[in-house]
Amino acid sequence: MQRVIDWLIGWPERVAKHLMWLAPLFARVTVGWVFLLSGWGKLNNLPQVTENFIGWGIPFPHFFTPLTSGIEFFGGLFLLLGLLTRISAGALGITMIVAIKAAKWGDVDSLETLLGFDEFEYLALFLWLAIAGPGVVSLDHLLTRFARKPA
Repeated sequence: MQRVIDWLIGWPERVAKHLMWLAPLFARVTVGWVFLLSGWGKLNNLPQVTENFIGWGIPFPHFFTPLTSGIEFFGGLFLLLGLLTRISAGALGITMIVAIKAAKWGDVDSLETLLGFDEFEYLALFLWLAIAGPGVVSLDHLLTRFARKPA
């Protein structure tokens, strides 16, 4: 039984330890690119996005439209670089919660529907990045190592 457990759990765990750098890098690049482009598109089309925010009932849409667009653009850029990853992922996660509540909540008729939204999937990735961090292939990691070096 011990051999079966080692083969099914231990061996994959040992292999995965060599690839610990890959998961956060892949997640950051994937969502970073998506939100960099999304934010750029919104920043270049603020009047239409503001109208969308008004239609969704978001308060102070003329304030929150450029703020949200900037969070998406700069948050995406920072995730690509692995810079301020936890803060960026947290801010983007909040935008996903607001997006679900404002634009999608009326469509929720089951847990399956809620979990099927792209925004919810992004929220899951942002939560993981905010907790797990950027990984070793990141500017955050380099800055932390540099700051901790003895003088």
